[in-house]
Amino acid sequence: MSGIPVIDIGSLFQTRSPEREATDAAIARAAGDPGFLIVTGLPADVPLGPVARAALLRIFTLAPEARRALNRRKFTPDNPNVYRGWFPLQPGNLTAKEGIDLGADLAYGAALVCADDPLREATPLPLESQLPGWRATAAAYYRSMERVAATLMRSIARGLGLPEPYFAAAFREGLSTLRLLRYPARAQQELAACGDERVFVTHDGVRRHLTGAPHTDSGFLTLLAQDGVAGLQACTRDGRWLDVPPTEHGLAVNFGAVLERWCGGRIQATPHRVLGTDAERFSIPFFYEARADAVIAPTPLDAATLFEPFLFGDYLWDRITQFVEFRGMEGQRRPVGSYLQRLS
Repeated sequence: MSGIPVIDIGSLFQTRSPEREATDAAIARAAGDPGFLIVTGLPADVPLGPVARAALLRIFTLAPEARRALNRRKFTPDNPNVYRGWFPLQPGNLTAKEGIDLGADLAYGAALVCADDPLREATPLPLESQLPGWRATAAAYYRSMERVAATLMRSIARGLGLPEPYFAAAFREGLSTLRLLRYPARAQQELAACGDERVFVTHDGVRRHLTGAPHTDSGFLTLLAQDGVAGLQACTRDGRWLDVPPTEHGLAVNFGAVLERWCGGRIQATPHRVLGTDAERFSIPFFYEARADAVIAPTPLDAATLFEPFLFGDYLWDRITQFVEFRGMEGQRRPVGSYLQRLS
């Protein structure tokens, strides 16, 4: 057993019942410690499993020139997109991955685009002729993950003793990101050239290498579909690394730094990492995020002085630009409100 709780959340999609209350309590316990869980029992219309994954991951079959057209401006200076879009492999780092970040306009159209804020820019997408049917498939998946995430947030509110819709307003027309990721198998020559000795770790007495550096997520709640290749691990409070096993027709769930702060530490933003293997690995995280102008302030559970309220968009930009795929973009967005406190 990995030590990561596995919770059937089917009752959350039903009306109030003793079973739903028990599920709320189980989620609250797992959110507090270890801050990771695996959810099963999802509705049949949630697109999970090998066929659904393969339909989304077709984007990795795009030709190099088609991928370059989707690159962030950081990687292709003539491209207009700053925040959304493709990020290629960047050799020499602890993390070795490539992928694409897709925003809410994928699912809801241009009405959610704001040219004045890179967090709300249009998502560059492959042409329909390049990947027939892919846009519709990705949009349906985005909406499905949004539904699951909103259901979990209602459960978290109930588990904390807050009104069920307490968090909902912050997420209307939010910044949620669907990310499609590929971690290639790392060659020994590339690892030797990394230049950072932290790329090698010892786990269960065996020397291993990283393909995803240890980190906590920035925001609120992450839903992760894995492809069957092991490697994801979560760190316990006492420093042990637990495997988060791939689970077909289930999702790994973890929580971000903003939700931990918002809930006064009752929910844990758990560090996690990815160990490399001899096989490439694909994963599909969905980051459930609030609106850029959502004000994050202490809940009624805590004193109003617990932390200074801040705008989520200001925090998010400060935080993401610490990650390798965004590094160097710090000056592309100015704070909008009174973002006075940096969360670590």
